[in-house]
Order: sequence, then structure tokens, then C-alpha cells
Amino acid sequence: MKTAILCGKLFDSQNNQVLTDKVIIVEDKAICDVIDRREFAENPDMEVIDLSNLFVTPGLIDLHVHSGMNGEGNDRMGLLQHTVGELTLYSLKNVQQDLYAGFTTIRDCGSQAFVSVAIRDAINKGDFIGPRMFVSGYSMGSTGGHADSHYAPGTYNPAEERPIIDGPDSARKAARYNLKHGADFLKFMATGGVMSKGTTVGSQQLCDDEIAAIIEIAHMYGVHTATHAHGTNGIKAAVRAGVTTVEHGMILDEEAIELMLEHGTYLTPTIIAAERICAKGPEMGLIPWMVDKANQVLSHHEWGFRQCLERGVKITFGTDAATPFNFHGKQGYEFELLQKFGMDPHKALIAATMTNAEVLGIKDQVGSLEKGKLADICAWKCDPAEDVKTMTDCQFVMKEGQVICRK
Repeated sequence: MKTAILCGKLFDSQNNQVLTDKVIIVEDKAICDVIDRREFAENPDMEVIDLSNLFVTPGLIDLHVHSGMNGEGNDRMGLLQHTVGELTLYSLKNVQQDLYAGFTTIRDCGSQAFVSVAIRDAINKGDFIGPRMFVSGYSMGSTGGHADSHYAPGTYNPAEERPIIDGPDSARKAARYNLKHGADFLKFMATGGVMSKGTTVGSQQLCDDEIAAIIEIAHMYGVHTATHAHGTNGIKAAVRAGVTTVEHGMILDEEAIELMLEHGTYLTPTIIAAERICAKGPEMGLIPWMVDKANQVLSHHEWGFRQCLERGVKITFGTDAATPFNFHGKQGYEFELLQKFGMDPHKALIAATMTNAEVLGIKDQVGSLEKGKLADICAWKCDPAEDVKTMTDCQFVMKEGQVICRK
């Protein structure tokens, strides 16, 4: 049975245009046509969904989430008190919140015990409703670095049993370990982070040869790479080695930007991750050093982002959903922050659709509303160019032809 979706306004992410009075024809999982409203004739055998009063977009893609957390403070102590089974159920609930918010595809940039692999596979089999998922398994980092557990000596948590990198050979082993257990891509920590104890947020934490070894394995296996990187030295090392996406990239300089342009590296700015800690950290009772580090990176971020925007660095949309006060299903607030940093809301939509689909290698399937692509369709109260806050209140979600929710 076919479904006709009546669109008052439809965002053309291929050409950055808003089209009016269109009808999307859906059959099974895919879009079989997009026609003018005047060409459409109702058929009793066709279901009609009227979104004439809404702003219709492709399903969104969040290129940076963590399914195993959801806006609490640093919850590593909580991991000591929960089974892997509990973590799996909790993580499934989190990614479903992303789907209801309009994110029909997500990239999980690090979770525990390969829970994200299990959830991805269960969603793909149709056992559960959820977004399309690309997962990295464990984030990889050095002893004492941002990916390490920082537990007291002798404390053991099986959910955190991950390979830690010390040298290029162990980097290769860690990369292969993740791929062995089902990772779609590789994520590594090139620098310190805001939420990890005892790490200087901007300092490089993996040596150049360790970074190169991870990316070597990624190339051998035909997968892309992402790096958590705040400080300039770590960013430059990763870009020189051929990393696909720089996550956060909050402390940039001229050379780092030039290298990203030269190598065609994508930037995933995740403004929301630092902004929420700065804005809400004190009232949440976050540790002062964590708030201080967030303020440190955020104070540099706008200059670097605007430079990347003006000079043509490829910018993706990702939110780091799960960091403190950055809740799954609420991450559409990133659109407002991108606008504050100078990005046109329509260009932000392109980042969250076509650009992200390109990174994931699925632009022939999703990212735009056109014949032959999967029917991932969302709708909002208005055009975000008129009011960007609309992106926090999704009104309609369809994934692969199935209506997920409608307000």
C-alpha cells in the first residue's frame, strides 16, 4: 500500500531550497516519487498523511551520541552498580528518545560492553523500534587518558574492560578488537577531555605513531575514523594521519584549520556539550574542575568555528548527547547554538542530513527527500530560519516508511 504525504513546505537538502505544495509518495520503505500537489489525485487504496501546516525535512542524523549515558554527571561510579543487562535496556531507551526527536540515524561514538552493537543489531532485525545506528564499540585512548576508567587501583568493572593503548602495536590491537566485536568505525581520544579526572583538556594523549596505527587499521578494514580532540596538537596529528572527523575541535589555530582544509577533514563541533556544562554544571553539582575545563574550551570555540565556517571546512552535525544536562531527545538545541555561532539554520540542516550521510557512506539511501531513497521523513512546526527553536520539538517522524510518532 502506498502512502501520500502532503507537504506545505519541504526542505530540499540537495539544493538548499524550501519547496512548496509537494507530495511525497511512499511505498514500503522507500520514496517512490515526489510530485507537485496539483498533480496528485487521491486514491482510496492510498493512505494520506497531511503535513500541510508543517515544515518537512529528511530524517536527521546525529553524528555524535553516547547511548550508555543520558545527561547525568560523570556516571562511571554508576557503572559499578549496574549489570550489562540494565545498561542495555537503559541504552535502548536513550536511542529511542533520539528517534522520537527526529534523529532517524545516529552514530554512537563510544559505549560500554558492546551494548551499542547489540542494540544496533536488534533494531536492524526489527526486534525493537530505534534509529539506524553506526557504532564504534569502545573509545580508544592511552593509559590515564580520556578513555581510561580512572578507578582506584584494584577496582574492576567488566563493563569497562577495554584495550588501552601504549604504543602503535597496542593501538592496532585495540582497533582490531573493536572491529572484531562489530564496530562500524573507530573512535579514539587524541587529547584530554572535559569529563575525565586528571587529564589536561587540550593536551595530546596519543603519540603520532599510535594515531597513525589506528587509522592504518581503519583503512585496511574500509571504515572511517573519528577523534575526540580539543587541543591543537592532537587535532593536527589526527588530521595529518588522515582522520575522517574531528569531534569537538574547540581549540583550533590557523594551522589546524589549514590542515583540515587540505585533507578534507570534517569538523563535528558539538557546541552543546560544553555549553550545557557551563550553563548548568554548578546547579547540577558537577565537580568544579569539570566546569572550569568546559569554560576553557568553550571560550575558544566560537572563533575557531567561525573561521572554519568562513573558510569552507566541512561541518557536520553532532551533539555528544549524554554529556551533563545534554539529554537524548533534547539535542535539537544544538541548532540554536550553531546559529549563535554564525551558521545559517538551513546550512545546519544540510549538515544534519546530506553532509552526515556522506560521512557515513549512505548518501545514496538517506539525507534528502527524493525518489529511490529510504522514507526517513520528519516535520516541524515551522521553518527553522523563522524560529530555530522549532528544532527541539519534532512533530512527526517516519523511518523507512513506518510512522514512529506524530503529535
